[in-house]
Amino acid sequence: MSADHFIAHRNLLFTVSYEMLGSAADAEDVLQEVWLRWADRLRQEDATEVRDPRAYLVRMATRLSLNRLRTLSRRREDYVGPWLPEPLLTSPDVALDVELADSVSTAMLLVLETLPPTERAVFVLREVFDVPYDEIAEAVEKSEPAVRQIASRARAHVAERRPRASVSRAECDAVIERFRAATESGDLQGLMDVLAPDIVLMTDGGGKVQAALRPIHGRDKVLRFLTAVTPVAIELQRVWLNGSPAIQFVIGGRRDGVGTMLVEDGVVTRLYLVRNPDKLGSVLAPVDLARL
Repeated sequence: MSADHFIAHRNLLFTVSYEMLGSAADAEDVLQEVWLRWADRLRQEDATEVRDPRAYLVRMATRLSLNRLRTLSRRREDYVGPWLPEPLLTSPDVALDVELADSVSTAMLLVLETLPPTERAVFVLREVFDVPYDEIAEAVEKSEPAVRQIASRARAHVAERRPRASVSRAECDAVIERFRAATESGDLQGLMDVLAPDIVLMTDGGGKVQAALRPIHGRDKVLRFLTAVTPVAIELQRVWLNGSPAIQFVIGGRRDGVGTMLVEDGVVTRLYLVRNPDKLGSVLAPVDLARL
């Protein structure tokens, strides 16, 4: 065993923790604890050699993430307004791994939020990272037959709630560019044309900045909200968040928030705006994600 094993798998461990927690800050805290425990084991002169360091580290990250997730679930019950996952600035290359990009999308992370902690852990480890059932069983401290049942239940739950439409990267790019141009220029008709009639808007201010305290449903209501809160001197910059093209809002040279979208049939069906300043720390520099 050596520190090199932790370094080699760090991006994987971060991705596992982030998908379980929806928070980069909490995922980093988990990684810090994993490193401390790994380093402590390295210092033990009589420590037995770990046969599979990757599996051992993933197991440790999973258990720590589960503990933190149960605490976070209670905190989110008291969250002010809608809770949205903490956005990550990623490179366009993440989109090349379609399964990874889908698994860290805002829409998917919100679906995962509806799973109980253990089901979420099992689903993430099995469906995203293809971890063998016996290793998952050890990580979540359940029997292998129980884990298989949990995985089946979680798959069915996610299948009922995940976005069903699939669009090409080029189509998604085009729709988001139309949204950006229409919003920045104040083109109300252009903005209306790019929004689905049944669009849902969620804004996350965390009680720290102004935001809608409930999801807004329907194109007319969403359009009224956007035109009411969008200042004239706003700049919308294209960025890559969570493996997909997205928007960064800049007012007076200051980052005011970011927006990710779900695009289906050529229009925006879900719009997620994050303004909570505590959640904008991971949009400053690209975050490396990995499934292997």
